[in-house]
Amino acid sequence: MAMMAVALGATDYIDRQIIVSTFPYLKKEWGLSDTALGALVSTVSITMAVCALPIAWLADRWGRVRSIAAMGGVWSLATLWSAVSGNYAQLFAARSLLGVGEAGYGPAGAALLSAYFPQRLRATVLSVFQAAAPLGSVLGVVLGGVMIGRFGWRVTLGAFGAPGLLLAVLFLKVRDYRVPATPDTGAGASAGGSPTAEARPTLGTTLRELYQARTAMWCYLGGALNLVVLSTLYTWLPTYLNRAYGLSSAASGAKAALVILAGAVGAVALGHLADRLGGTSPRRKLVVPAVMAAATWILLTAAFGALRPGSAQFALVVAAGFPLAAALGTAPAVVVDVVHPRVRATAVGMVVVVQNLLGLAVGPVLTGLISDAFGLRTALAVMPLFCAIAAVAFWRGARTYANDLAAVRRWQRSGNAPHQRALGIPDGQPPQADA
Repeated sequence: MAMMAVALGATDYIDRQIIVSTFPYLKKEWGLSDTALGALVSTVSITMAVCALPIAWLADRWGRVRSIAAMGGVWSLATLWSAVSGNYAQLFAARSLLGVGEAGYGPAGAALLSAYFPQRLRATVLSVFQAAAPLGSVLGVVLGGVMIGRFGWRVTLGAFGAPGLLLAVLFLKVRDYRVPATPDTGAGASAGGSPTAEARPTLGTTLRELYQARTAMWCYLGGALNLVVLSTLYTWLPTYLNRAYGLSSAASGAKAALVILAGAVGAVALGHLADRLGGTSPRRKLVVPAVMAAATWILLTAAFGALRPGSAQFALVVAAGFPLAAALGTAPAVVVDVVHPRVRATAVGMVVVVQNLLGLAVGPVLTGLISDAFGLRTALAVMPLFCAIAAVAFWRGARTYANDLAAVRRWQRSGNAPHQRALGIPDGQPPQADA
């Protein structure tokens, strides 16, 4: 199940990221500015932010598996539409629809995985799930760079729509989990403690349980600011290598893929490190992304601000790629840790809203604006400042995490949650399938 979720997520990010390889061709064919090109990436994040919370709330009520399959179908169809777009407006609309599909996938997928694995492994598991983003981005950049010279930008943009549709259909075979009823929902449970109906929280209850944990607020903010820099680098590095290093699209994609691959490794390795350190002291779980965000800021600022194009500059950029993705799984994992299990998908939906609206949507277009005014190298030197602010947010979250986690565990022991698997506590126990 987890590998299928990663595979489907990877096709999503291939579809999302492959467009950066087409930038030189679109710029030449349609005469687009860097701001317009960046907007083709940012619009995905904006539509995700607008749609994520209501779709995640519906996923908590209708079922995670069905939501994931539906969303995969939507973004795959949008990918095929991108390939036949006749002008910039049509391509922009298709890219926006792609974001609608993505909006429900992350929250529902994270909630589903959180129920299948115990809390002590949650950052590791969600880091593997979130690693689908850099993994798909790597494939998108590399395959896009290779394919575009042979097949043109239309075939390149639409090539992975059909595989995504197939995986979306296959995902319907995965079993969903059920959350036990609690007194304030009005749903009943059997005498043995097994749920007879899944809890259906009201909107008011959902919002109250969503915002009561201070740690979650800091994770929303820190994750978003960190993603401003990640989206900037992943979107504009191939173009920078093409302009500053004189590389072809294929060569630029291959070199940029090294940086993104370093991020995929970093997301999993540092997510696991956060789990290990958090097992002995909960606050350390957020200290890891705080330190890594600060390291990313230092490395990227030195690379683009102090060094000229060359091997030394690129080596620093690759080194920065490893800590850059440290928060991808850890931030949503901590959010899941500190909220009620019945609103997990909605909570991760809030992560998606904030991280896309204040993070992924900001990086590409803001970099394009600065590039149009001062040059791309200057833009890439300025943008890492967001990682410095993210480090502060994660550090503040580390100070409240232990208390918020303890509150959830008190609820677990209070008798309102007899079905302990809903919290992902026991090892080796799959969640109960929907009837």
